[in-house]
Amino acid sequence: MEFSWTPAQERRYRETAEAVAAAFPGPDEPRFSRAAWRRLGEIGLLGACVPEAYGGRGLGALDTALVFEAAGRATTATGVVFAAAAHLFACAVPIAGFGAPALREGLLPGMCSGELVGGNAMTEPGAGSDVSALATTAVPAEGGYTLSGTKSFVSNGPVADVYVTYAVTDPTAGHLGTSAFAVAAGTPGVRAGAAFDKLGMAGCEAGPVVFDGCSVPAGALLGEPGQGGAVFQHSMAWERSCLFALFLGVQDALVERCVAHVRQRRQFGRRLAEFQAVSHRIAEMKLRLEGSRLLLYRACWELDEGRPAASTTALAKLAVSESALASATDAVRLFGAGGYLAGHGIEAALRDAVGGVTFSGTSDVQRQLVAMELGL
Repeated sequence: MEFSWTPAQERRYRETAEAVAAAFPGPDEPRFSRAAWRRLGEIGLLGACVPEAYGGRGLGALDTALVFEAAGRATTATGVVFAAAAHLFACAVPIAGFGAPALREGLLPGMCSGELVGGNAMTEPGAGSDVSALATTAVPAEGGYTLSGTKSFVSNGPVADVYVTYAVTDPTAGHLGTSAFAVAAGTPGVRAGAAFDKLGMAGCEAGPVVFDGCSVPAGALLGEPGQGGAVFQHSMAWERSCLFALFLGVQDALVERCVAHVRQRRQFGRRLAEFQAVSHRIAEMKLRLEGSRLLLYRACWELDEGRPAASTTALAKLAVSESALASATDAVRLFGAGGYLAGHGIEAALRDAVGGVTFSGTSDVQRQLVAMELGL
């Protein structure tokens, strides 16, 4: 068992952190811009695990996670990094894994460079955690399919050039009746709604998308008809591990900032660090961080080894998202009024962390997945 990083991993982590810090110095999170998106492509976030033949870096899961961990630590613009992760893991990964050659060649180079933005169109008004309840349909038509339905919460939706979406192609086939598609945003009948005003991660635009009888060519299908569930689970394995590495980076930065703060801040004639309640709180933050990091690295290792990873990716996602929320709350407490005020990045970390226990499957869904793997 080897815990050390290779020189290449250390160099990649350092270079990514430096580039992200220079591009997004904060403290205010920028809204989406094409220039910033192309910069993410230049840094290598948008195509980290996409094969080099299509313009990506060809990294495995663990190396990809380290890249996003570095980005999460280097900036308070967590929403920007999340937008890149959603684009990569929920859109580029399924296209690379299941798209026809022409589709991969037509979309992936632009998605890696930042010329194109991918939107993850799965969630519906009546299908959040219960992805088996999709109402969007894809009816076979001459040359392809006709899509009809509404997706309610699409990451990158208002600015996307291509949507990876899921629709029912055979309502009699249960979980084998869902198919996945890569749909160009300019397709007649596709309408993106306005961006939501969210609690956190303002750098990731999200909103509804309507497919109103739009015609999709057969070449837009990902995998085979009825393989949508497999496509989605494939992307979720990458998302629940590699995406959440960015929250490891966020926690790393929080621990570092909290340590520096309590060493300097004085109350009742003593440094805050001298109060056991304070030092133990930070020790708990460090414990959560390192425990969830080990789970996430293991999940990535299993993906790289081609091992079944359903349980470990669920455990990793659960551990990292819950620890990020708990430690961000602790950071607000440690900074007191400074942590409550906007502009310091502490309250922003808390707002950003709240979403982590919901998207990519809620914490309770992850617990249920683990229970199922245990035979319960």
